[in-house]
Order: sequence, then structure tokens, then C-alpha cells
Amino acid sequence: MFERFTRDARDVVKGALAQAEADGAQSVDAEHVLLALLEREGSRASFVLAALGLAERREPVRRALAEARRRAGLTRADADALAGLGIDVSQIVARVEEAHGIGAMSGDRRDRSGRRPGFGRSARHVLEKSLRLALARHDRRIGDEHLLLALTVLPGVPAEVLADHGVTYASVTRVLYGEGEAKAG
Repeated sequence: MFERFTRDARDVVKGALAQAEADGAQSVDAEHVLLALLEREGSRASFVLAALGLAERREPVRRALAEARRRAGLTRADADALAGLGIDVSQIVARVEEAHGIGAMSGDRRDRSGRRPGFGRSARHVLEKSLRLALARHDRRIGDEHLLLALTVLPGVPAEVLADHGVTYASVTRVLYGEGEAKAG
């Protein structure tokens, strides 16, 4: 599948791996793909993110992803559903962190083996979905814009964080493929 990736998409995958290594994560997750996309410049996805105003809001996105990691990767919708059952996620996080330290629920245990992190389920789903999205558009190659589109449609923290900042599947496709507006070239 990677032979179909453009140079920009390959660079995002490498960047996601670097993000996971820097975090000391045991696996590359969808959040790492999003963080790698935020670092890009001069690509179709970076054009879209800039057009939608996300380029200037990188830090709030990073903070939102870090906060979700502290909640063991639960989305706000998940936390709200649990609250409806009488389970206060923020209280659980506070108690666990009080006993075990900040970030104890994040699952980011430092991998001291020296091995590179593998791709976790959520990152693999992003890669697979990007392929499907490219094929659906009859694109011969998978670009970083397809990775961004995949992040907007797959359920989870990255889609929630992106939507909170106005980056949705509809807004990304509008910028990419236009409707009488500027298109990513």
C-alpha cells in the first residue's frame, strides 16, 4: 500500500512515527498522524489546514489531544455517556493521577527496549481509510490530504478535536475540491 503514497503522505507517516517516539508511546496512533499533519508545510493538507485556520491554532489542538490522552483516549462524547451512567471520568482521572502520577491513564508507558513503536489499530484504520477515500475519488495516489480526510471521518479523538476547530469532512472537501472557491493545488 505504501507504494501508492505520495512523498507528502510518506513524510506524514514518518512524522507520526517520530511523534510516537518522542512521546515514548508503544504504538503510533491516529493522534500522532494528526500531530504530524500539523507540522507539514507546502502540501495539500497543510494548505487545507491553513485555509481553515488551523495552522494558527496548533497549540490548542495539541492541548486537546493531550487532555484526551489523560482521559485514556476517551472522547468527550464517551465521557458524557459515562456521566449519564453516574461515572465521572474527570474524578476517576484525578484519583488515578493522585495515586500514580499525572498521565497514568494515558497508556504512554515509556518503551525502554529501543524498538520503534508499531502502528496501533487507530493509525492502521487511518491508513486504510485514506486508501479507500483515494480510490473512491479515483485518485491514483494517496496524498496527505487523504490522511486528513480519513482523520475527519473515523470516530475518535482526532475527529472530535478537528471538528471542534472547524475541520470536518465537508470543510476539507470544500477546500480541496472547491465549490467555486479556492482549491488546493
